Amino acid sequence: MSMNDTYQPINCDDYDNLELACQHHLILTLELKDGEVLKAKANDLLSRKNVEYLVVDVSGETRELRLDKIASFSHPEIGTVVVSES
Repeated sequence: MSMNDTYQPINCDDYDNLELACQHHLILTLELKDGEVLKAKANDLLSRKNVEYLVVDVSGETRELRLDKIASFSHPEIGTVVVSES
């Protein structure tokens, strides 16, 4: 995956759901657009150079996932959210 591809902001409602997940440190099942599936604790959202990231903890390792690379995320409290671009 090239980091030079243009960032596509995600839908505001999807962003709000990720914000809620971070506030409660929910364990999300995330499916990325490249097919990777992971269970990770949502920690924070950050923006760097006009690109937004979800900071997660995967088995004790911190990862930053570009929001536009997330296909969907799910948790029993929020259901499954298919991420759409704004």
